[in-house]
Amino acid sequence: MSAFLKTFHNISSFKTNEKTFVTIGTFDGVHFGHKEIINKLVDDARLAGKKSVLLTFFPHPRMVLQKGAAIALINTIEERTALLEKTGLDYLIIHPFSIAFSRLTALDFVRDLLVAQLNISKLIIGYDHHFGKNREGNIEQLTEYSHTYGFSVEEIPAQDIDDVSVSSTKIRRALAAGNLKTANRYLGSPFMLSGKVVNGKKLGGQIGFPTANIDILEDYKLIPKTGVYIVQSQIDNKTIFGMMNIGNRPTVSGTHQTIEVHFFDFNNDLYDTFLTIELLFFLRDEHKFDTIESLILQLKKDEQTARDYLKKEL
Repeated sequence: MSAFLKTFHNISSFKTNEKTFVTIGTFDGVHFGHKEIINKLVDDARLAGKKSVLLTFFPHPRMVLQKGAAIALINTIEERTALLEKTGLDYLIIHPFSIAFSRLTALDFVRDLLVAQLNISKLIIGYDHHFGKNREGNIEQLTEYSHTYGFSVEEIPAQDIDDVSVSSTKIRRALAAGNLKTANRYLGSPFMLSGKVVNGKKLGGQIGFPTANIDILEDYKLIPKTGVYIVQSQIDNKTIFGMMNIGNRPTVSGTHQTIEVHFFDFNNDLYDTFLTIELLFFLRDEHKFDTIESLILQLKKDEQTARDYLKKEL
């Protein structure tokens, strides 16, 4: 798709004399429903000889407007950007969301941002989209403003983006329940965890299963259900497979949650590298074993199950 996506981190830094086709939203997960909207935007813009622009926000509005509320996002902003880079968009604008920004009226938003800043020709939005102060802006207001300021508006019907009831909320629930198959189907790509490899206690290496300990810095990132997963990662431009444990390591009296990946047929030192781990299949729940020997036996079974799965599926 587009290797030429240009990213801006403030709407005020975006300048163009060309007319644009625009969509707006948080796009957490960049799931099938989102892709319907984005694909429509990209295709329509190309047919019309215009540039496609996706306007999104960070922090997530709820992180600003509901301080202290628990929030778990499917993607970090870096992951979201990487996914959007694959869609064929021309421009991505990640605008800082703040209390002051939330107070823009619908009219201010349309006139000062969409028209004056983005030079909009057409706005494509999902069903029941709201924007502006107190979410007062809706399709009726947008249509009214479009006549005033000379752009068109197209709302994607609910049935077109919701045929399988895809929503970020349902994906989060599936991940929390360990239903990775459903989550990945809705996402259209494997759920990912991204973080830095840090030093652990090296217990895995002592029992023949060395692991990379992944430290995820973003506290808003959704961590799926504890348990063992089959995973893959791109390391030195190669796809490396393995199995990952999310949990508290009860067999060795762990005191906090860790994310540890054992890569198959791979021995390179990964300390201080940044990895993105893609989750392919949920193997089993985390268990406390009576002995280390029982744990090792189970890990060997897990590895064989994982290798059999990969041989069959890939």
